[in-house]
Amino acid sequence: MVEVTRTIQAPVAEVFAILADGWSYASWVVGASHIRGVDDTWPEVGARIHHSVGPWPCTIQDTTAVRAVDPPHSIELDARLWPIGAAVVRVELRAVGPTSCEVVMNERAIRGPSRLLPHAIQALVLVPRNRESLSRLADLAEGGYVDARADIGDG
Repeated sequence: MVEVTRTIQAPVAEVFAILADGWSYASWVVGASHIRGVDDTWPEVGARIHHSVGPWPCTIQDTTAVRAVDPPHSIELDARLWPIGAAVVRVELRAVGPTSCEVVMNERAIRGPSRLLPHAIQALVLVPRNRESLSRLADLAEGGYVDARADIGDG
């Protein structure tokens, strides 16, 4: 399991709101380039984000599904990227104060050729990638992210 941690200057609920908005996935997950669709039940267990990975025109179409969720404390995802494989990604949020939280992101390859790589090799790729993902998540949360769905109908 590869783990990275970051303190974000936003409350747990605000950071979880970003995770709960499947349409925001490509804004903070490094590698996700386009969201094609999000199941209406996201982020319930079994719900999926249909995304593209990689630069256009060489994108791979795949999905990420919710394995477990405990709003607003954690979400666990089955992130696929065939033919490379799939990984379990767990994001945990812990309040450090009323306006900040610690975000812990764990990832491990579970299917496909990537699971055969030694932990040290996986870490060489995943640690920088996941640090950047948490940096992007922090930018959204600290920059005043607003879930656009909450504004629909406020006319």
